[in-house]
Amino acid sequence: MDSALSDPHNGSAEAGGAANGTTRPPSTPEGIALAYGSLLLMALLPIFFGALRSVRCARGKNASDMPETITSRDAARFPIIASCTLLGLYLFFKIFSQEYINLLLSMYFFVLGILALSHTISPFMNKFFPANFPNRQYQLLFTQGSGENKEGGRGSPAPGSGLTRPLCPEIINYEFDAKDLVCLGLSSIVGVWYLLRKHWIANNLFGLAFSLNGVELLHLNNVSTGCILLGGLFIYDVFWVFGTNVMVTVAKSFEAPIKLVFPQDLLEKGLEADNFAMLGLGDIVIPGIFIALLLRFDISLKKNTHTYFYTSFAAYIFGLGLTIFIMHIFKHAQPALLYLVPACIGFPVLVALAKGEVTEMFSYESSAEILPHTPRLTHFPTVSGSPASLADSMQQKLAGPRRRRPQNPSAIYEESNPKDAAAVTEGSKEGTEPSASKGLEKKEK
Repeated sequence: MDSALSDPHNGSAEAGGAANGTTRPPSTPEGIALAYGSLLLMALLPIFFGALRSVRCARGKNASDMPETITSRDAARFPIIASCTLLGLYLFFKIFSQEYINLLLSMYFFVLGILALSHTISPFMNKFFPANFPNRQYQLLFTQGSGENKEGGRGSPAPGSGLTRPLCPEIINYEFDAKDLVCLGLSSIVGVWYLLRKHWIANNLFGLAFSLNGVELLHLNNVSTGCILLGGLFIYDVFWVFGTNVMVTVAKSFEAPIKLVFPQDLLEKGLEADNFAMLGLGDIVIPGIFIALLLRFDISLKKNTHTYFYTSFAAYIFGLGLTIFIMHIFKHAQPALLYLVPACIGFPVLVALAKGEVTEMFSYESSAEILPHTPRLTHFPTVSGSPASLADSMQQKLAGPRRRRPQNPSAIYEESNPKDAAAVTEGSKEGTEPSASKGLEKKEK
């Protein structure tokens, strides 16, 4: 949740000068403009493509790729959790050695970065595989227990019912194919490069992958939840940037791909430049998931227009551009959400007011469009008795109300053969007992 951090004359240059015993020359106006423009472009790419992919994700049929839905309760608690995490990292950097903490974090983000980058490039890489590529399927399954005593595995007995559960959650159930292995291999090359060199290009590749995956897989369930989340993080960002030096200290000490960086002295030093402008991934993902929600709302209106998506996208450009301008004028780190939140919420609401669609906007539920082809089970029926009675009750629920079948064999025969049944009835009145052979003879006639 770091803000855009850049001070071409002090800021990061001051940190580097203290470490090397020298002071860096101020960046040129061309270099500053290139750095700010590149950060703006890198922020827009994951929001745009992540929003498009979030629509496909919401319409997907694979339950393992379902997005994570953020509810209003999650949105209200998120700023508190983020504040505790940020303060904990700050204390860790103050108490323990920064070198060992960053080594541990580097290993952690090394694994996450490979998986995120592989998931990001997978749709693009599929176009380059030949049609006859042997795409074998694999599954990595990790459960607790062994044999019939597995806990959380498939077929584990439900407590107290004597039945078996056909589908139970596993600890790890990762399905992939040969194409995914190729993407993992390519991503591992970037991961090793980042782990050994901490190069800013490798950092940005991982940061872009994290941002795109966040916008794609984190879904707000409605606009009200988005307003709660953005409003809470608005206060969070302003307090930790202007009220304390906690966020700035963590952002400069945290050697992990949680921010996008671009050198302001690239024109002078090339790829070995080290005077960076920074933008936290939280300033991309948080507004991005709100913009993706508005894109799904546009599609739900079925008007073949993306008015709210383009409006919020333009609002993000305006808000981030204003952040960079204020930061450059005052030479001080700025909380980007201070400018992004009013723009990303205010512009679409104004458009909705102008079009008279405020009610539709705030009543839209994104979660209702997940798996539209699959019936959603909202409650579990209470069934008692044997497994046979359970199966019968489920069949009756699926088939709907049916006419009760009579239990008397003669009544069954009467329904299927009314004429023969009448003859049998007459025979029974005369004192003769109907037999099965007589019924067969009449059926043959």
